[in-house]
Amino acid sequence: MRRFIQFLICLFLVGAAQAADPVNTDYPLGAGDAIRVQVFQNPDLTIEARVSENGAINYPLIGSVGLGGLSIAAAEKKIADALSKGGFVKQPQVNIILVQVRGNQVAVLGQVNRPGRYPLETLNTRVSDMLATAGGSNQLGDDMVILSGLRNGKPFRKVIDIPDLYLADKTGENAVLAGGDTIYVHRAPVFYIFGEAQRPGSYRIERGMTVMQALALGGGPTPRGSDSRLYLHRKNSAGAVDQRSPQLTEAVQPNDVIYVRERIF
Repeated sequence: MRRFIQFLICLFLVGAAQAADPVNTDYPLGAGDAIRVQVFQNPDLTIEARVSENGAINYPLIGSVGLGGLSIAAAEKKIADALSKGGFVKQPQVNIILVQVRGNQVAVLGQVNRPGRYPLETLNTRVSDMLATAGGSNQLGDDMVILSGLRNGKPFRKVIDIPDLYLADKTGENAVLAGGDTIYVHRAPVFYIFGEAQRPGSYRIERGMTVMQALALGGGPTPRGSDSRLYLHRKNSAGAVDQRSPQLTEAVQPNDVIYVRERIF
């Protein structure tokens, strides 16, 4: 009777720990992760180990156990089953604590506020989640994010339009991440304005931006300038630069150069 009560208490404690920390329960173990393995009422089976490059640890009585890619809950069950089938422990209650995360990381690079490597703490972490963890795009960052990695052993690359995930309801494009993935945020496309503009310089191109809006972003013409006397310099498909007078309603393209000329009189 006493052992039965202890068994019920153990089940309660394990269940409470999993409920309090569902992230760790779902975390997929990877090479380099440090874990502590405990078995209820068997302190001699408590060990700390690091998951090897082949995804395994050496555990007392049962030897090498492959845990790589398993969630913590699944890893606990695998060790418990091995102890039970080997006749070492009856009804073992195994608890795994994640001591240090090294495996299953994602690199976030480019124009983000906090570039670096971040751990995958759940199985369904998506691009937008990881981008938020890295502080999001900075002022120079593009709306387009490039995700690269491996899927089923083959190179994988996907370009994701972050605003479209929500503005155009394309949440299905918000890809689930895998260990070893890289998220890259490129510099946003810009245009240049000079000549008789109030604030000449380079500016980020906003979606659907027209020449008139670009001129407004540059502060408009100076008293000597004219919005009807503009030159647009744009590279053509052959790489040569064409010069022409644009319409104010024309869309601005990356690396366009707008020159504001002086008024005639």
